[in-house]
Amino acid sequence: MQPDLAAPPVPSGLAGALARRGIHYGWVVAAVTFLTMLVTAGAVGAPGVLIGPLQKEFGWATSEISSALAIRLALFGLMGPFAAAFMNRFGVRPVVAVALTLIAASILGSFAMTELWQLMLLWGVVLGFGTGMTAMVLGATVATRWFSHRRGLVVGLLTASTATGQLVFLPLLAWLTDQVGWRSAMLLVLGLIVVAALAVLALMRDRPVDVGLAPYGETALVPAPATPTSLAAMLVSPLIALQEAARTRTFWVLFGTFFVCGASTNGLVQTHFIALCGDYGMAAVTAAGVLAVIGIFDFLGTVGSGWLSDRYDSRWLLFWYYGLRGLSLLYLPFTGFSFYGLALFAVFYGLDWVATVPPTVKLAADRFGEKANLVFGWIFAGHQLGAAFAAYGAGFSRTVYDSYLPAFFIAGALCLFAAAFCITMRSGKAGALVAKPA
Repeated sequence: MQPDLAAPPVPSGLAGALARRGIHYGWVVAAVTFLTMLVTAGAVGAPGVLIGPLQKEFGWATSEISSALAIRLALFGLMGPFAAAFMNRFGVRPVVAVALTLIAASILGSFAMTELWQLMLLWGVVLGFGTGMTAMVLGATVATRWFSHRRGLVVGLLTASTATGQLVFLPLLAWLTDQVGWRSAMLLVLGLIVVAALAVLALMRDRPVDVGLAPYGETALVPAPATPTSLAAMLVSPLIALQEAARTRTFWVLFGTFFVCGASTNGLVQTHFIALCGDYGMAAVTAAGVLAVIGIFDFLGTVGSGWLSDRYDSRWLLFWYYGLRGLSLLYLPFTGFSFYGLALFAVFYGLDWVATVPPTVKLAADRFGEKANLVFGWIFAGHQLGAAFAAYGAGFSRTVYDSYLPAFFIAGALCLFAAAFCITMRSGKAGALVAKPA
């Protein structure tokens, strides 16, 4: 049943000016979201460049620094379902503004830190909370609210911004760290956070109906659904969505495979790749350049994945993505860390870095209806728990066994298991937790 809004208002302001030129305001919201996710992802990825400088300045062990980074990654994911609830209750713009403020505070505070507990607090807890409120759940929320058509493509673009921000900034941050120190490098991240905050305050809107528009691809306005009136109800809503979703096999397959996704990307490669290359005599700036190449190819792969997820069975897309990623990780230790070996790894691994996200979001939207952003928040929590597991586990392996390689072999094997589990999901749309409007 279409919402009873028979005489939709004419869009005004910038939305109206764009509409008269055939441009939907959803693309502006998507662009602001892209920028926000890009710079916050840079804040998430930056500590991976700084393991060596922190060890040199403060004398902390790799496992100790990895513990703080693991806290950050865990909170980055666990905040997802609650960030979705906050967005449903308070709106996207205020939630993102608060998140960017927390990220800026964590960076500013770190300039004066001298103790390990301060690293845990600032780059573990505060940065984890802030980035968790602007993670992939933000992209999924914007895509599902503003786009009916081209949704897979938009999810691909926004997901690519996350991975690209985590990787492409790293060479510049590594160079700045080498030339002028890690604090000056983090000033760049801080400046970009301020720019993103200004764009959010000026241009972000919560839903298409707020500017008098239907979602892209639709003709009728869609009113905002009822939201919890109390703080307790808002905080409980993600738990209710989890309880209902946990009864389905689809949820557990997506949660488990996304755990592997996080372990094999953010937790392992993003956090420890530069240090791994350092063990083989490669300079940090050069290793960060390899990560930048991965980020460039990831952008192409993830946008392409969004296009494919609009057209093909997402289960089989995930089968190929996880399988090829597992093979590339198993291949990495045999590259000899030569230029050609790492270039080949960067291309194949990069195309698959987070190509898993668009089909995972699509499967969640198909299966869980109006609660898809809450359920995806829990699935993404699995992603970041996997990342935390790998971030700490790889640091432990390096400290105890003097090698990162066991962690890479384990991650590759887990990807092959994930590929097999993806095709066990049933095809077609299962019963959604809340039925979509007809």
